[in-house]
Amino acid sequence: MKKNLFRIALFSTVITALTLGSCSNDDNNDSENNPPVADGTRWITLTGSFPDAAGTAGNGGSRAYAITPENASNPDYVVDLFKMEGEKYVTGFALKSSRTARVQASADGKFLYNIQYTGTEGGVFNKYAVSGEGKYEEVGYELNTSVILGTSPRWVKAAEGIGVGVSFGEALDPYTGSAPNYVWRHPKGKIKIANIDLNNTAITNTGNIDINLGTELEAKGYHVWRADVPVLNQAKDKLFIGLGIRRHDINGTVTTNTTTGAISGWELSTLARDLGTLTYVVDYPSLKNPKIITSTKAITDNLSYRTMTQYVGTDGNIYQAATSMGSGHQILRISKSTNDYDNTYEFNLNTALGINDAGIRAWTYIKDGIGIVLYTRSNNAGGYVALINLNDKSATKLATDIETDAALSTTLGQFQNIGVIGDNVYLPLTPAGKDGNIYIVNSKTKEIKKGAKLKAASGSFFLGAY
Repeated sequence: MKKNLFRIALFSTVITALTLGSCSNDDNNDSENNPPVADGTRWITLTGSFPDAAGTAGNGGSRAYAITPENASNPDYVVDLFKMEGEKYVTGFALKSSRTARVQASADGKFLYNIQYTGTEGGVFNKYAVSGEGKYEEVGYELNTSVILGTSPRWVKAAEGIGVGVSFGEALDPYTGSAPNYVWRHPKGKIKIANIDLNNTAITNTGNIDINLGTELEAKGYHVWRADVPVLNQAKDKLFIGLGIRRHDINGTVTTNTTTGAISGWELSTLARDLGTLTYVVDYPSLKNPKIITSTKAITDNLSYRTMTQYVGTDGNIYQAATSMGSGHQILRISKSTNDYDNTYEFNLNTALGINDAGIRAWTYIKDGIGIVLYTRSNNAGGYVALINLNDKSATKLATDIETDAALSTTLGQFQNIGVIGDNVYLPLTPAGKDGNIYIVNSKTKEIKKGAKLKAASGSFFLGAY
């Protein structure tokens, strides 16, 4: 239940400890917002998605289940997250969301964070304390971010204890005038931003960016269509927001449907993209002074479907996968000292693996330049794992016994999070609708082992580990 909806008419102003929406039923404050796990167990939360009422795979919502690292490494341990009795799920915990939840977690695994995606509660932020298996307790305040970000925001944990939500909207029609004398107009639009204090469940500031790509790019038909994957730099004084870019054919023919009145024209251009990867940078926490930085090493968008694509490295630089939902194979670097692209650097997954068809689906930075990548291949069905070294630009493919299963590509296309504890990486891999396992990678020895069994169901699969 939500009440006291926040009425906002300003952006780019500090809103100290602002609470949107209502307190949850277990309204707590201060220490009660962060109840400790009684026995100090380091839980690993596994999440999975199930089909919607129409049967669309992975589109109906998310469930969570927490296990210990010991159980995760035990191939005889079974997680049956989608077990049902009648029409009711009986294992795990249902995270609030009309569609698949966009889940984030604290580094120690004690808390999950989620902003509900679409529906009547779309845009509502919830925080959960993790106590094991299906024991999740909603804590803190329930925030209604939809008045700022809409009901389908992109959001991530941009740094420990700090969440940032972004959304793109208010784009103009790409034309003015009336038939038959239509004139091209750049869509422009705005990126709206909300800073979220994850520890105290409060919105601390909001801002917006009036899109301006400059006359040269706009004259070529380029425009922004999405904002995504915000991350803070090491100094926490700059926020980097990924951009989706499209290009209209501004010389196309415009027509009007005489029956419906619908206008068509200025369709997406078939011209080759000659624009590098773009990222917006704003000051943090003020969310002011927007600036676009451009890579000369990649021409793929910096955005994702449901996973994070940019991380602060041990060396303080930001490492960013240039991938538009699996179409890219490069990792770029943003310099710690300049807060701009280091255009002398590029990690190329194809080159490192000696192939030519890789598409990065999810990845995470582990430490000291080592990362792990989940990728698909356009010339080979399935889903694959590689341990990468961003320092010497090498990669080691790690084999799983399900990597050639074509249904795994669907899972990796919606994968959300790779779990890391120390040197161990936890990958819950289930081909869509099929059983699988947790695969555990030792990032130092490059050894991969099969752990706990994961039971799937029709239209369901596991999405991440936290």
